[in-house]
Amino acid sequence: MLDTNVEALRPEIMLVLSAFDCENENFTHYFSSSGGKFYNSIEYNGEFFDFEEENKAEDELVFKRLAKRSCKLAFYKVLSKIKGYNLPWGALTGIRPTKLAYTEIASGGSFEKLFDDMCVSPNNTQLVKRVLQAQKGLYEKGGQDLYISLPFCPTKCEYCSFITAPIEKTKIYVEKYVDCLIKELESVRPLINNLRSIYIGGGTPFVLDNSLLVKAYMGVNRIFDGKVEYTVEAGRPDVFSEEKLKSAKDFGVNRICVNPQTFNDLTLKKIGRKHTSAQTLEAYAATKKYGFDINLDLIAGLADETVNDFSYSLDRAIELDPENITVHTLSLKSGAKLKEGLKRLNVSGISDMIALSREKLTAAGYEPYYLYRQKYQAGGLENVGWAKKGKACVYNIDVMEEITDNIAVGANAISKHFYGTEDRIERYAAPKDIPTYIEKCDKIIEERNKLFKD
Repeated sequence: MLDTNVEALRPEIMLVLSAFDCENENFTHYFSSSGGKFYNSIEYNGEFFDFEEENKAEDELVFKRLAKRSCKLAFYKVLSKIKGYNLPWGALTGIRPTKLAYTEIASGGSFEKLFDDMCVSPNNTQLVKRVLQAQKGLYEKGGQDLYISLPFCPTKCEYCSFITAPIEKTKIYVEKYVDCLIKELESVRPLINNLRSIYIGGGTPFVLDNSLLVKAYMGVNRIFDGKVEYTVEAGRPDVFSEEKLKSAKDFGVNRICVNPQTFNDLTLKKIGRKHTSAQTLEAYAATKKYGFDINLDLIAGLADETVNDFSYSLDRAIELDPENITVHTLSLKSGAKLKEGLKRLNVSGISDMIALSREKLTAAGYEPYYLYRQKYQAGGLENVGWAKKGKACVYNIDVMEEITDNIAVGANAISKHFYGTEDRIERYAAPKDIPTYIEKCDKIIEERNKLFKD
């Protein structure tokens, strides 16, 4: 249990306690600021730890940010000493390390120094530096991205926390759902004036019948001129078909995500996938034939896989030579079957898996172009998107760095309005439940569009 004299700091401190699996241990914390310094005093099991740090706050907003940073660092130093190990991202708990780096650079500081002060590993500081380099020429504040949610899947994987349910249970809603998407797309036409990318995500969009996919494509094509990056996260290999790939190509899609997650058939069975690695190869070949840029997703830490198992999948993905490979670290997510009865993921060899991905992908000519972190990721690690030169995904950069408007339609779609002069984001989230989304479609349109008209 945490006892602190400043309740506003509790959430930040709890993130650090959670990272060390100490949420239920007793800590007493006292914070103060005077004489141009922050003071943090921590008591644990009768032992006291005192920290002081320079307070460089210029206004109240900066004061709050730096105060949070100081208390997280104090707790990190205490816990790393008590537990006898360090975390790869040190005292950084946010999901967007690169966004923090950009903020520090914009303020005239050095993100490398900040990361060093926050005990981030040199390898991760270098990773962020490489991401920023890869984003040059693509990182651009302003503009718009369009997201379309198709939250339907063949089955639900054990690690998945999305709102998706097996298509057999949701197919009664599909036609009405697509009709609502068309209505939403029509409503955002007046808002579109500087579109950078389009992304149809899931779920597994290709699980839908081709006729419904075509209907969705037609709705999209009424509001763009065909000159932007256009991705469909097609999903699992077992739902691909020549007909669906041809339709996507005909309507201007130029980027397809094929998501095998692993090339080990035993693992696929364990996580609830109904396809084989051979089907992944077939889907990939068919997709390549139509000239799409392709992203392959892999997850490190699945279903008792060893480092050698993950290395095998990594090698198979690299051999295919896609434009993008995204490496996710397994994460415990609320609503996922994997989380039932589990509090924390302890994946043997997970750090070695991620280190291996960095080594092998770099050697194969890929560069890391975006990254993000999630709560309860195995090993306190991260997810990284890797790209061949000139093939980074604009949508992923824009969304992760939060530098554009994201106009999102569909159930569980989160629209974001970027106020550039103030460098802040306001959000509007549509209902997660599909029947509720359909019922409230008109109200969603009204409330979402108001966000972008203000």
